[in-house]
Amino acid sequence: MTLIDTHSHLYVNAFSKDVEQVLERAEAAGVTEILLPAIDSEEHDAMLRLEQQYPDKCLAMMGLHPCSVKEDYQAELQLVEEWLSRRPFAGVGEIGLDFYWDRTFEKQQFEAFRRQLELAKHHGIPVSIHSRNANREALDTVVSLQDGNLSGVFHCFSGDADFARQVTDAGFYLGIGGVVTYKNGGLAEILSQAGPERLVLETDAPYLSPVPFRGKRNESSYLTHIVAKLAEVFAMETKAIADLTSLNARTVFKLQQHDREQ
Repeated sequence: MTLIDTHSHLYVNAFSKDVEQVLERAEAAGVTEILLPAIDSEEHDAMLRLEQQYPDKCLAMMGLHPCSVKEDYQAELQLVEEWLSRRPFAGVGEIGLDFYWDRTFEKQQFEAFRRQLELAKHHGIPVSIHSRNANREALDTVVSLQDGNLSGVFHCFSGDADFARQVTDAGFYLGIGGVVTYKNGGLAEILSQAGPERLVLETDAPYLSPVPFRGKRNESSYLTHIVAKLAEVFAMETKAIADLTSLNARTVFKLQQHDREQ
C-alpha cells in the first residue's frame, strides 16, 4: 500500500528536532511522497532546505497563505512570482481566503488569490486552496477564472455534499485529512454522499491529527488512520482507497512530470 500526503508543513519548527525520524515513520507507513505547501517568505528557506535534503520524498509548492496577506502582501506576491519563474514547483499553494480570524485584509486576500490562480494557469500547475469561513467566495473566484486550465485541491475540505459536487464539477479534488475521523465532525457522512472518486489524502501536519492522536502533533505516517476511516465510510478495502487517492494525487499534481523536470 502506497500513500501520498498532498499537504504537510514538515518544515515548521514543530519538526525541527526530529524531522528525520518523522520521515522514517512516514516511509515505514507507505508514504512515498509528501507535498510541502508554502506559507510566506519567513518559511521559504526551511521549506526549500527540507526539499533539498529529501528530494525523492518532499516536493515544495510556492504561494502566499491568506493569513499572511498583510500590509506587505505585494512584496510577498512578487517573491512568489520570482520563485515560480526560477524552477519547477509541485503547485501554487497554499493560497485562498480565510475570513475566520480577521477580515481586515479581505480585499487584499481576494487580489492575492486571483493573482496566484492566474500564476498557476500561466505555469500550468495546480493549486492548493485554503478556504475557511469563505467556501462560497473561494469557489466563486475559482469558477470565475476557470477556462479549463485551472486544477487543484480544496485543502481540508469542509462543506456539504452539494458543495463537494460543485467543487468537483469545477475540476477540483477534495483534500481529506484527520477531520474525517472526528466523531462529531460530520465529514464522514458528507463524503459517503459525495463518493470517493475525487479525493486526495493530506495531513496538514502538524495540525488536525486524526483519532487516536487528536490534540497531538500530526505527521505524515498518520495517513494510515485516514485511509482506514475512508475504507470504512465507503465499504472498500484500504488498499483500494490508497490506490485511488494516490492515483488522484499523481494526476492532479502531475507528479511523474515533476519528477522528470527535477
